[in-house]
Amino acid sequence: VAITAHPAPDRIQVSTLPDGVETYGVWGLSLPSLRRRLFRCVSIRENTDGTFAITAVQHVPEKEAIVDNGASFEPQSGTLNSVIPPAVQHLTVEVSAADGQYLAQAKWDTPRVVKGVRFSLRLTSGSGEDSRLVTTAITADTEHRFSGLPPGEYTLTVRAINSYGQQGEPATTTFRINAPAVPATIELTPGYFQITAVPKLTIYDPTVQFEFWFSEAKIADAAQVETSARYLGTGSQWSVSGPHIKPGKDFWFYVRSVNLVGKSAFVEASGRASNDAAGYLELFREKIGKTHLAEALWAEIDNSQLKDEMAEMQTTITETRNEITQTVSKTLEDQSATIQQIQRVQKDTNDDLAALYMLKVQKTKDGIPYVAGIGAGIEDTDGQPLSNILLLADRIAMINPESGNSTPLFVAQGNQLFMNDVFLKRLFAVSITSSGNPPAFSLTPDGRLTAKNADISGSVNANSGTLNNVTINENCQIKGKLSANQIEGDIVKTVSKSFPRTSTYASGTITVRISDDQKFDRQVMIPPVLFRGGKHENFNSNNQQSYWYSTCRLRVTRNGQEIFNQSTT
Repeated sequence: VAITAHPAPDRIQVSTLPDGVETYGVWGLSLPSLRRRLFRCVSIRENTDGTFAITAVQHVPEKEAIVDNGASFEPQSGTLNSVIPPAVQHLTVEVSAADGQYLAQAKWDTPRVVKGVRFSLRLTSGSGEDSRLVTTAITADTEHRFSGLPPGEYTLTVRAINSYGQQGEPATTTFRINAPAVPATIELTPGYFQITAVPKLTIYDPTVQFEFWFSEAKIADAAQVETSARYLGTGSQWSVSGPHIKPGKDFWFYVRSVNLVGKSAFVEASGRASNDAAGYLELFREKIGKTHLAEALWAEIDNSQLKDEMAEMQTTITETRNEITQTVSKTLEDQSATIQQIQRVQKDTNDDLAALYMLKVQKTKDGIPYVAGIGAGIEDTDGQPLSNILLLADRIAMINPESGNSTPLFVAQGNQLFMNDVFLKRLFAVSITSSGNPPAFSLTPDGRLTAKNADISGSVNANSGTLNNVTINENCQIKGKLSANQIEGDIVKTVSKSFPRTSTYASGTITVRISDDQKFDRQVMIPPVLFRGGKHENFNSNNQQSYWYSTCRLRVTRNGQEIFNQSTT
């Protein structure tokens, strides 16, 4: 094509656009007035608008001869290590906020000291084809601060540069200045009167914390969480504990991610405290054993300090304790019996007062003490006043003497509780077993239910199982595959009808009505139609012989539309 004008050093006008030339494509220019010139690229700088600025110096062909003669322009290194600077390591970015702006503090180090080393920093936003340069920087320090960054995703690349301009391998890290993602999961760990919530993100982010809200009832509208739920705090996990966290009751956590930029939406999770009855009993044993009431109730009466026959009252008033003790004791040969009533108010090491009342009965025989007692007390436990009533005996029973009935209402003996009639509002049990040998009903901890006879009026949902001798009184719908060894009933329905006849042969129409009242397709099968005909001989008036044959035609229509029509002779 012809060049019609040259309005600028980097611009030409042509008569027509050559074939195959596209926008930003590569093309060549040939003019008699032009000659080839070579340039050496010194540096390439990326601009913020996606373009590049190239700095180059013109090549001098005479230099090739100098190089061919063995000249070397690279100075000898003064170290065994390469002159190319090593790649930076431990590159990290910490995002902070100040005066409504977001700052990114980048830090790194090098594996060895390089004289005169500098660092080239390149910060881009976005990823892939949408990546755009934000800024570049050159520094001799091992840290740099970027300020005034808008929210977005960033990639920072750092390279070491020596005094000759040689660059080391780049080190890259990514960081985000965005509101955090919602927690991917919330793990609720049950404890004794305690629930622990541990949120987790899909991708770990050390700059993200979690905000915890708690409610004893489900909140239908997430917009009402901040007004209806109780704020717990901010952290990586949170535990809620106390006597109000009762086993068998649902409690609700509302958790959202937070960082310097903002907060995510709430994620809901519900859980319960532990239902381990044995664990609760062990917990109570430890807690009760630490109370002043239990220690005093379990303490044996020292009969060696008592007279063989005595009944006395003793009063004690000290700086830490006021007490009234009534004691009745008797000794007979190798055995002794003592009754002691104690009323005590005492001060502990935390200057908390405790009020105790105890009635203890003790018998010592053959040097072995046997103790029974009842105690009531109020003292501080974990900083809160707590009242206790404790019974100490081999057997504890409650008897109602009404109408001369001496049958106990309940008896506790040998770590077992025996009760007569019980009415419970709710029952939480690890396992349930009815009386009888073998038991007629049982429910095991793994969910296995065994019953000899069950009448179920509601719905039953099951994934698998076996049924024997079952009767389905009403309709049954099977959406999957049905396999059966034997079937009795109306699976295939047969309709038998005779064709209408004339005086000598069958001729006419039979109509069968089928109700299409099910979702599945029906198959209608017509068995073979058998007929018997023959070859007939005939003579006309001219005594010429002719033959004719019997013919049967079957025509089938469905709703007036013909679907079969064939004949046979």
